[in-house]
Amino acid sequence: MRAGHLVWIAAIASGITARAADFSFIFDPNQLRWDLSNGVIHAAFQIDPAGRFGLVEIDHLKNGVVWKAPAGQISSPIRLKMGANTYDNSTFFRLLNQHVESPDANTQRQVVILQDVKNSARIQIALEMSADQSVIRYHTSATNLERHRVFADIADLVPFSFSSDAQNFRLLRVTQWSVLPRIIDFQTNQVTLTPDGTPSTFSSGSGGTYCTWMALRDENDRGLFAGWEFDGEAQSSASYSSSSASLALSTTIQSLNHPVDAGATFDLPGAFIGLFQGNWDEAGYRTQRFSEAALAAPAPDGFPYVSWDSWGYETNINEDILRANADIASKLGVELFVVDLGWAREIGDWREDPEKFPSGIRALSDYVHSLGMKFGMHFALAEAMADSPVLQNNPDWTSSESYNYFDALSLCLSNQDTQDWVVNQAVAMIDNYNVDWLLQDGQNMVKKCVKTTHTHDPRDSNYANAVDGIDAVVARIRALRPNVMWENCEDGGSMMTFSMIQRYVTSTTNDASGALGARQGVYGATYPFSPRYADRYMPEDPSSTYITRSYMFGGPWHLMNQLSGMTDDAVALATREIATYKNIRQQITSGMVYHVTPPPASGRTDALQSYDAINDTAIAIVTREDTGNDYSDIRILGLQDGKTYRVHFQDDPRTLTMTGAQLSSAGVRVTLPDSQSAEIVYVEPM
Repeated sequence: MRAGHLVWIAAIASGITARAADFSFIFDPNQLRWDLSNGVIHAAFQIDPAGRFGLVEIDHLKNGVVWKAPAGQISSPIRLKMGANTYDNSTFFRLLNQHVESPDANTQRQVVILQDVKNSARIQIALEMSADQSVIRYHTSATNLERHRVFADIADLVPFSFSSDAQNFRLLRVTQWSVLPRIIDFQTNQVTLTPDGTPSTFSSGSGGTYCTWMALRDENDRGLFAGWEFDGEAQSSASYSSSSASLALSTTIQSLNHPVDAGATFDLPGAFIGLFQGNWDEAGYRTQRFSEAALAAPAPDGFPYVSWDSWGYETNINEDILRANADIASKLGVELFVVDLGWAREIGDWREDPEKFPSGIRALSDYVHSLGMKFGMHFALAEAMADSPVLQNNPDWTSSESYNYFDALSLCLSNQDTQDWVVNQAVAMIDNYNVDWLLQDGQNMVKKCVKTTHTHDPRDSNYANAVDGIDAVVARIRALRPNVMWENCEDGGSMMTFSMIQRYVTSTTNDASGALGARQGVYGATYPFSPRYADRYMPEDPSSTYITRSYMFGGPWHLMNQLSGMTDDAVALATREIATYKNIRQQITSGMVYHVTPPPASGRTDALQSYDAINDTAIAIVTREDTGNDYSDIRILGLQDGKTYRVHFQDDPRTLTMTGAQLSSAGVRVTLPDSQSAEIVYVEPM
């Protein structure tokens, strides 16, 4: 990696210029080299004289930073093993074909088709760039050319290495939500890589410790980030060797043993690698802008919503209770009404409980819709009670390991018969009850199953129950009922992946862990994921702005209390605060997130800020958590130093005039009169 000027090779263009003017994908058939650019970054790949395919360099065209393959080494995006053969940076290939695709006006894809010289596999790699993004996304597939079945047992999703003149590298990771084995709530974890090449490792995926993302930067804030689109368990690592001046990354799928029949193709999950210059906020912002542009399920109009969820009553719900709460919710300004666990006869029997709902849930749904709200339902699609009809008739459909979701047994979603049943149940529920929103819940959505009686290979549970299991099930249901929005709620936020965001419009980042826990979850999650994938459940009554504003920064805001028991003062406060949230939610979710203070904790004042570059405005939500000071000086970042801004507040009547330089250095003094209190800061250009 170095700073320098990009040197373009003289090339014969067999690619074409994409519809978006900044794309330039060029292939030189003499050099067997591809130069790909979207006007923001340039990436070069080449087949060397021996036939090895690898990355030459990735360059940031705006700041001149170049990341090259290590001297004398091949940095290949391919590393997998099928049968006795490994395909990686040492494999000799010949080029079969190559072409350029334009899936849409904002995307260009270079497809390269290779075959190893032993004729054992045909490898296809798709290299993709999106307009205005400093990211290259890639996807590899391998076709088995042997005459017999082989097993894919190694697949590395981030197998890159780079040369570096840095003195050190810091690695940032973000945990997922978990109670066991220890309480973690999207804490950030920053380490300095040891210079002797010892890797720093971590696990990710459903039930894993970390989100599927990492970012690295050197002492000059030259950085890389990577994300992988896999919901199952993966083991990642980053290492730096000062002696060889090289940085190496890796993310391998765990317990992989995927059967690939003769002539069949094994698809590796996609991944991406991006460039940034600056701090961790910049790494997060570049990741989020790319994922929103290229990966994430489209956000509906008016999103993120204010919702109400019935879990404040736990399972003690019925049509009278819910109708009464619907009346209040609509008056408060709630936009989505969600019936949580307890509506069905039991987990796995996804029909309404006739005693609780003698008029039927469709009547409740119609009533909610008549009040102008969307209607949502809880659906633990991969769980069933032992005495449920589905397991009484099909006891073998369970996975070999169950995860104790409210004493239910777990279902194996990669078993074809089980999957077909789940899809049919979901479609029937959506149609029968006119559902707009599915709250998918459960414990570890990628189940472990080693049964030999199922349609998946018993040794391939991790890949099968991710790609062919939960991913396939949700994709099938969404294809059949595309207008239904999905919320990921695996055990409070423990499947935070770049595969998940492609099917869900939001994800939980805490499991009703209170005001402080909600802020802690959003603080960490908004490094790798855009704010709309950080929704919060508020179990408390809205008795103070400290409570309500602890839940305002992020995606959907879910009230989860008993509305019918609120005082008149609480109703009035909730109405005002919901209106405030609606006024700021679009800027929060579309702007650049700045983590302007250390993470939330008892005895601290914390703040999260969003900056809108188009309008040059900023919003910060500041919260005091049992500190001894009645004020805090909060820096506002991203503004233009020499420009003058108007600063005002949600509660404080002051209006200030400050320059961008003053706001970013000394900060603005925010009054927080109570030991637990919160304020909203607004900054607009004069």
